[in-house]
Amino acid sequence: MDEILKILVVDDDEVDRIAVHRAFKKIGINVTIHEAVDSIEAIALLDATTYDCIFLDYFLPGKDGLSIVKEIRDLGNRVPLIVLTGQGDEQTAVELMKAGASDYLNKSRISGELLLKTVQNAIRIYKAEQQIERFNLELRKTNEQLKRQNQELEFRQQQIHLQNLKLVAASELKSRFLATMSHELKTPLNAIIAFSQILLRKTKDKLTKSEADMVERIFNNGQNLLVLINDILDLSRIEVGKLQISPEPFDITQLVTITVDELRSLSEQKKLSIEVDLNIQNHEIVNDLNRVRQVLVNLISNAIKFTESGGVTIELKEICPEKIEISVRDTGIGIRQEDMDDIFEPFHQINQSNSRNYLGTGLGLAITNSLLKMMQGSISVESEVGKGSVFRVELPRYVSSQIVNLVV
Repeated sequence: MDEILKILVVDDDEVDRIAVHRAFKKIGINVTIHEAVDSIEAIALLDATTYDCIFLDYFLPGKDGLSIVKEIRDLGNRVPLIVLTGQGDEQTAVELMKAGASDYLNKSRISGELLLKTVQNAIRIYKAEQQIERFNLELRKTNEQLKRQNQELEFRQQQIHLQNLKLVAASELKSRFLATMSHELKTPLNAIIAFSQILLRKTKDKLTKSEADMVERIFNNGQNLLVLINDILDLSRIEVGKLQISPEPFDITQLVTITVDELRSLSEQKKLSIEVDLNIQNHEIVNDLNRVRQVLVNLISNAIKFTESGGVTIELKEICPEKIEISVRDTGIGIRQEDMDDIFEPFHQINQSNSRNYLGTGLGLAITNSLLKMMQGSISVESEVGKGSVFRVELPRYVSSQIVNLVV
């Protein structure tokens, strides 16, 4: 032990105090010893100085060692304290240790080696206890901090839960509003479309060319607006889980052919080629005919809309006996890689500016994706900017008859 030990010896017998001095000196230990003859003087020194160890005589004037040990510990002093006595028994030692003494030695056995060993052991235990106390203090601080953080997290979770409830309520309100407004808008719009169609049929010869063009524009724009309203209505039904599929057997090749023929006029207006490749042996599938047609219309009309030259190719083939694939390939503007993850989100459009060249609500692909999930199918896309895109739809040949609801 290289450091200088600072020790307080509390003993009213000078001979005993000198014995402690000599014992340390004999083994060559660097030690500074302060002396006190009673508890009052000892307490005063402990208030003024920090010691490494205290040697306390059990029998002092006015108080015994047990009382002094309790008094020192009650004052908050935890310095190692070794009680020295000329006599005593095991019960006395037990009481002293319970009161806070570090050890108990008989004066008749005092030697430098024993004192050093006892002091070293007491200091080692004292330092370990201090370390444990510091650790416990840090642990309590950490626990308090975690407790506060947990309380904050609980509060935030409650706030998030309340916010989610508000968002759900707002979403349901929005969906109901969209559904109601869509129905309300469709009634007068259908009348506009019907009357404009009647005008075109019955009064075509009685209208000037410019008048006929205006009526035809009314009819075409009405049709376009009806498509948009139907998209919004479908989206609102999907969001509230009210859109259902009705599986039935039908000829998939016939559906693809008819749908392409219906949209061929759109490609002819832009002088685009449109081709169909039917590579399937078993033509019958069981699915929702109207929803499969809706998927085809969305994909083919999109391909025509975003293609300025070249053409569109629709391919139908069997992946396996239980699964078919419909692909729609175009030579259009293509899709940037960074937009790939968003194209199936509602209202997302590649060009969001007001000056974009391709108008629309951005609902087609979102509805298509949702419908395919309901029909137990999937959709994927490959694209290169400036060279075109290919959308691939996979459908089971026989969809489950169980009605599927889906919330976007």
